[in-house]
Amino acid sequence: MAQSTFKKYHLNWLGFAGLLGALVVVAALFSLSYGELQLKLKDMPGYLRMGEGLEYMVITKIRLPRVLLAVSVGGALSLTGTLLQGIYRNPLVEPYTLGISGGAALGVALAIVLEITAVLGEFILPVAGFIGSFVSIFLVYSLSMRKGTVNINRMLLIGVMISFISSSGMMFLMSITNVENMHSIVFWIMGSLDEPSTVLVQVMLYASLIVLIISLAFTRSLNALRLGEAKARHLGINTAFVIRILFILASLLTGLSVAVAGIIGFVGLVIPHLVRLVVGNDYRILLIGSFLSGSFFLLVCDLLARTIIAPNELPIGVITGMVGGVIFIVMLNRNKSRY
Repeated sequence: MAQSTFKKYHLNWLGFAGLLGALVVVAALFSLSYGELQLKLKDMPGYLRMGEGLEYMVITKIRLPRVLLAVSVGGALSLTGTLLQGIYRNPLVEPYTLGISGGAALGVALAIVLEITAVLGEFILPVAGFIGSFVSIFLVYSLSMRKGTVNINRMLLIGVMISFISSSGMMFLMSITNVENMHSIVFWIMGSLDEPSTVLVQVMLYASLIVLIISLAFTRSLNALRLGEAKARHLGINTAFVIRILFILASLLTGLSVAVAGIIGFVGLVIPHLVRLVVGNDYRILLIGSFLSGSFFLLVCDLLARTIIAPNELPIGVITGMVGGVIFIVMLNRNKSRY
């Protein structure tokens, strides 16, 4: 009887993961088809075989990189939200709570105000964003260390304070620069998947998949941490090591996401909650489910951002905030007792 229940449990996991994977593929195909230039799915293999022409360029140079970036950034933000909520055992923690996005935004704002892009090109903006996020991560981690151990509550408070300081620094830079630079900063802050560098798109995709694979090796530790650090240690879990590794991985992946795509809110907060409402708190399926759900969610939001007021485009951060907030409230009200 127990073995039958165990098999049924895992079949449900596989079915759920397969459904999410299929939804991601469908959303990706729709994203490749719809936009200012409408393309039929049945004609796409022919366009790709041609190797030239307007349709080929639109698919390979514009839409496909955007789809891959949506899959990787959406999955990364949702995955890091799940990891950080597991580490802190706090449902309100998200990838941007710890000052990572604030540090990245401050780095980009500084690069724009100093007009470094005029010398080194637009490629310097994601580099500056990643450097800013890395500095924030270093400060949060180093200031949280006491006697060789990390206090997670202290880390959370320091992260929030660094986020406030970074936001204030960015507003100061915006107040002393010209209008053109200020518009550039605001546009970056609102988030965008329009990344011209295929190298950055590939780096983001590989990084998100690598962190997902590594995090799956810590599912037992994350499940044990749900009981608290003391009980997890009694179960043989090296909690200090697990928290340190997962925090660094989640923070660096968040910093890379923010550096490449700007600040895209709500994904790392809302999606892990929605997946928990469906599959529960077991991290063996929660991590994969969160990654695929985040990818699907960001693909849909990007499609809406490109088509609602076509040929103009809405900032994707606006769509994720509105759609994600409404979906979360509806789901929360429908599952009050379970939540």
